[in-house]
Amino acid sequence: MLKFNEAEFVSQTESLLALRPQIEKTVDRLADDGYDNVLLVGAGGTYAQMWPYEHLARRSSLLPVRAAVAAELVASGDARLGDRTIAVFTSVSGTTDDSLRAIAHCKSKGAHTIGFTGYPDSPVARNVDTALVSEPKAWPFDVQLLLFMGRLLSRRGEFEGYERLAGELAGLPRILVDVARQAEPVAAAFAEAHKDTDYHFLIGGGNLWGFTYLYSMCILEEMQWLRTTRVHSAEFFHGSLELLEENTSVIVFQGEDETRALTDRAEAFAKRVSKDVTVFDTRDYPLEGISPQFRGLLAPLVLDTVMDRVSKHLERVRDHSLDLRRYYRVMDY
Repeated sequence: MLKFNEAEFVSQTESLLALRPQIEKTVDRLADDGYDNVLLVGAGGTYAQMWPYEHLARRSSLLPVRAAVAAELVASGDARLGDRTIAVFTSVSGTTDDSLRAIAHCKSKGAHTIGFTGYPDSPVARNVDTALVSEPKAWPFDVQLLLFMGRLLSRRGEFEGYERLAGELAGLPRILVDVARQAEPVAAAFAEAHKDTDYHFLIGGGNLWGFTYLYSMCILEEMQWLRTTRVHSAEFFHGSLELLEENTSVIVFQGEDETRALTDRAEAFAKRVSKDVTVFDTRDYPLEGISPQFRGLLAPLVLDTVMDRVSKHLERVRDHSLDLRRYYRVMDY
């Protein structure tokens, strides 16, 4: 597989799963102490990665859980933020300025801050109340966030089967390597067909809306300098569909939660207009060892693995490094 270090991938994923005892201990302590609302705080891609877990809580729990943009949280505040708030942060590098300011803001309001990162001596790890550290550069944060939210909702009697889910996640390193291997020829073919495409229209919904936003903004725009439109499948018919033309590249991210029918509807319409619709569907991947009732929860992880293959092949055919930036962390702003 192109630029895929299997040993490193497995080791990093195992390091995320190894955090389970620490996550559960932290959640149990905070639940026992009476914390009663949760802020999931991020910036850019880490903000988008919070959305599936806000979505999970919103549809299954009475617990107030909301995702927040770090910089906006500091500027605008949040009326519920206080000494019974759990504020969760993620940062690959542990150096994100917006997140550091938001950590300080949340602590000033009395919240308990938790940071997931890969560097124990990083500013994020040093400044949060509880640092949960994986191997460096381990991505995405879905494993930690699913364990965190699953345990918290389970404690409240609002998540059935958490122990079984957490046990099944032990097989993720092998499962995701199999996903990557299956996706490789699909990714290569997509990249070859779209090496000269300069605009993509992305559709996703449910717990894949965050990934849709992330892949559009953080990968295609930031890392490949391509123009995109991203739209939630439930909002597709309220404006953005007017941009579709016969040759528009449409990328559909399809998951396995209750919003699947909404994405099906958007896909069907897109295919009536465009001759270039590509569907990446998590149902295409076996996920051996994962119970059917939990498959939908893993959709962001599966799509992240699939689309990482796409990204590596786009990098190759376009001769445009995924590490190249013009402005981000290059210029002052």
